Amino acid sequence: MGYKLPEQRWQFFAPRPELAAQLQETYQLSPLLAQVLINRGWGNLLEAGIYLEPDTAQLPPPVAEFADLPKALELLEQSIINSQKIVICGDYDADGMTSTALLLRALRWLGAEVDYAIPSRMQDGYGINLRLVEEFAAQGAGIVLTVDNGIAAYGAIARAKELGLTVIITDHHDVPAKLPPADAILNPKLIAETSPYRGIAGVGVAYILAITLAQKLGKHRGLTRSLLELLTLGTIADLAPLTGVNRRWLRRGLALLPNSELAGIQALIQVSGVKTKESLKPEDIGFRLGPRINAIGRIGDPQIVIDLLTTDDPGIALEKAMQCEEANQNRQGLCSQIEAEAGEWCGEHRQEIKSDRVLVLVQPGWHHGVIGIVASRLVERLGVPVFIGTYEEDSPEQLRGSARGIPEFDVYAALQACDDLLGKYGGHHAAGGFSLPKVNLEKFQARLTDFAHQCLEPEHLQPLIEVDVRADFADLTTELFRQINHFHPCGIGNPEPIFWTPNVRVLEQQTIGKDHGKFTLIQAGNQKQMKAIAWHSKPYLPLPSRVDIAYKLRENTWNGKTSIELELVGIRLPSIPPAVPADKTAKFHHQAQVFNCSLWESLRELRIQDPQGRTLIVQKGERQGLWGLQREQSVTVDVTQPPYYHLVKAAVQALGD
Repeated sequence: MGYKLPEQRWQFFAPRPELAAQLQETYQLSPLLAQVLINRGWGNLLEAGIYLEPDTAQLPPPVAEFADLPKALELLEQSIINSQKIVICGDYDADGMTSTALLLRALRWLGAEVDYAIPSRMQDGYGINLRLVEEFAAQGAGIVLTVDNGIAAYGAIARAKELGLTVIITDHHDVPAKLPPADAILNPKLIAETSPYRGIAGVGVAYILAITLAQKLGKHRGLTRSLLELLTLGTIADLAPLTGVNRRWLRRGLALLPNSELAGIQALIQVSGVKTKESLKPEDIGFRLGPRINAIGRIGDPQIVIDLLTTDDPGIALEKAMQCEEANQNRQGLCSQIEAEAGEWCGEHRQEIKSDRVLVLVQPGWHHGVIGIVASRLVERLGVPVFIGTYEEDSPEQLRGSARGIPEFDVYAALQACDDLLGKYGGHHAAGGFSLPKVNLEKFQARLTDFAHQCLEPEHLQPLIEVDVRADFADLTTELFRQINHFHPCGIGNPEPIFWTPNVRVLEQQTIGKDHGKFTLIQAGNQKQMKAIAWHSKPYLPLPSRVDIAYKLRENTWNGKTSIELELVGIRLPSIPPAVPADKTAKFHHQAQVFNCSLWESLRELRIQDPQGRTLIVQKGERQGLWGLQREQSVTVDVTQPPYYHLVKAAVQALGD
């Protein structure tokens, strides 16, 4: 029977047993997690200790890292003293809205006269613009304070200066060749790459500005906790890297959220169904709270989220949270519809997509606010960079789109390569947004195809699974799971440990929900059974009787009992990764033919290959093995019976000589 399995490429970290042993002894870690520390770049004993306990790190003061921070503080302090109006210009994504709410709370706490505005996704597009600048001047604003935008808005900032406005930019996006003429610019892309603040999101910049201003004015007590909660929400929802100071801050923030001081966060937790524990996990925000905020920015009015996160009234908070819930349900419906239409098109053009090494897909009638989500899902499904767009309703000769990439493809660099064909564009290595005239679409696709062929090889066009370390089922204990908590919060830049186990037997399998798989697995040799789940795996069911698996660990509580289960992220037919060399090899003669055999002690596996290239794979202690020319065509055989028994006996004798 042929099996359809996910098209994936597995990449293995090289084992470092001696260094892992030092880390294991120093920090009383599982040897598996000691290897994971090395894989994350923390092989130095001192650095590993700081990683495991981030609060022990000595952080430089932000004023020493951000050159314009002292000037920004002085400008804001004077505006508060002089009752000068401050207008915050935010953005409509979760990062921009939480940044806006954070600074509104902080500046009001400090006695400032402050208002805000957020551009319309549908009418204005991203960032501060000329219309908003003119309105701010007409309203009598003295300071314009951008959050999560502004670094690329040269024209709008120049106009603000012409109108006599003071401008402070706080942003985290890539820096253009020519900086806008603002009075102060705070952007982690302008500081040293080695700085612990380098990876902060827009809300992180807003947090630094708010906290340092409150400390300067001696009014930070009673304010810090609420701002830290908003920082945590926005940083994770924006998929910022969970490294450096982000990891330190979020470790504290995630512990605060279950008992949040903010009525809006309490209401979000309630409507989203998050089960509050001692500490939330990033996935609670990434898959529950964040999407409900982002849904408003995509298809609703951002004022709903600002009201939600700035009110102290539980009734208003619950009302706004319910509006977020409704918007999220609508967003899910739009995504499902567009994803189905896009999936059908991609199915008809699959070979063309692989040949181009990039997908450019533009269709009328799609909602601008959700095509970015669909782009991400298409990347997961197809393994190629995706540029997806739709036409402007009021200007059908113009189109606007979103892009998502893969590790080997720089989205922002690709857009820069198309600079002469585009209108507005922006982004970073993994994602971006763009607009262009319809007449340039064909040239845009050709240019992107050329760019993709320069940086991508065919083997890159499969989702990458980065595997940390081999584990036996006997290693997967509650103590191991407890130790993994020292690695949290995990996410972008600090992924959860991924283990792999070769040649496990699938005892039971079933479909749950719409398209997920649930399994009972047993490892050859130790007979320990594990429950497992694989999301969106229905297209690959039933699985063959034996597979290699890559997985994360999950805790499952049912009827008061807690157990460790596997979340499968990789499934393939049994094989040996190139990173694992054989311990012994030999040749032997059997029935006038020469056979090659090899033994992998670490895998407890014997392989025997005949002159025709057919291979017998046998796990120590197992009665059954795999026999075939290719993995896809292998069959299960009884190695206690001829002719396989005689081959195994001869191979063992040859390897023992």
